[in-house]
Amino acid sequence: MAQAATEHPQEPEPDPEPLDPRTAPVPRYGSASLSDLLPAVVAAQGLSPAGEEQVPHTRLRLEPADRVCVFLVDGLGWEVLRAHPEEAPFLTSLLDTSLGGTGTALTSGFPSTTATSLASVGTGLPPGMHGLPGYTALDPDTGRLMNQLRWQPWTEPHAWQPYPTVFQLADAAGITASQVSAPHFEHTPLTRVALSGGTFYGVLSAEERMDRAAARLAAADRALVYTYYAELDGHGHRYGVDSDAWRGQLMYVDRLAQRLAEQLPPRSALYVTADHGMVDVPLTDRARFDVDEDWELSAGLAQLGGEGRMRHLYVVPGAARDVASVWREVLAEHAWVATREEAVALGWFGPRIDDRVRARIGDVVVAMSGDAAVVATEREPKESALIGMHGSATPAEQLIPLLEVRT
Repeated sequence: MAQAATEHPQEPEPDPEPLDPRTAPVPRYGSASLSDLLPAVVAAQGLSPAGEEQVPHTRLRLEPADRVCVFLVDGLGWEVLRAHPEEAPFLTSLLDTSLGGTGTALTSGFPSTTATSLASVGTGLPPGMHGLPGYTALDPDTGRLMNQLRWQPWTEPHAWQPYPTVFQLADAAGITASQVSAPHFEHTPLTRVALSGGTFYGVLSAEERMDRAAARLAAADRALVYTYYAELDGHGHRYGVDSDAWRGQLMYVDRLAQRLAEQLPPRSALYVTADHGMVDVPLTDRARFDVDEDWELSAGLAQLGGEGRMRHLYVVPGAARDVASVWREVLAEHAWVATREEAVALGWFGPRIDDRVRARIGDVVVAMSGDAAVVATEREPKESALIGMHGSATPAEQLIPLLEVRT
């Protein structure tokens, strides 16, 4: 009688190794990040860096143009734009070298979120200097989390971000600066510290916004105009970038950009860019780590800042290394986890960190990889229910387009 083969139990797969924070992509500060755009624009208009209170230096070079418009589309990532050529034929044509396109990718900066990015584009500075290092961050003077998009709780804006904007510097140098945006943005603290300088024009209709931006270009021999569209980002958050609703918004953005481009006066350049991209996070326990339900992640945690794809962890005194170690173990291949000192040394927030900014950065900084997120269903119920998220260092969130039209 043949002897039955001995069955061996299947060995469990080893636990995945935590991601090394040294492998996280770092924004190309100083040469090809969002904070380099306006310094490069005004340098091409004749302004030169000269001292701490003047235009920040950049290695990014753009062709000269007397009149420049920057059209920033909230949430228009490089990767999702390239993945949807049928919905965005005009913008895609600016990428296609066979059609004369010269489009390229910039990095947004870290974290890849709206408040941080708008401060970077407006001041020409990385987050470690302008001091808006995330969606929510600790105010060391009060010990409370501050929402830097809504500016809650209120703090004096120019104490929080003291540097002049590039618009202010350009306007003082004789370049007519204008912002053309939705009326409710005019008096917000974020506009004051990031986008003020020259004249604000509040225009409710997006089509009329494009028309007004073109008119402002034509109104001066040297002009710098900024205009903005927010709803693509909102649809991505609610429905995801794989939804019909988001695709419909992209089609509309494409028409807006073409409408503006077709009205450019002579000697003009239009740059279409964004503040960040976006990642769809599956509604599964595999992809969503809930701090409010996980005792390991909540241990030692005093306050939770940032957002789902990028977290600032403010911990009880002396617990930073232990908290970092636990989060590395729990999140493993789903996140790059660094202490504040590591994140600063790696240049995540830029090559320089101002003293007033350092304590706003988490004791531990968590940047998600793949399509996972750290949610908090009790303390952040609305944010935890979003489908599309951003904030981390992945190419899908970090890479943004720089598309150019010239006359």
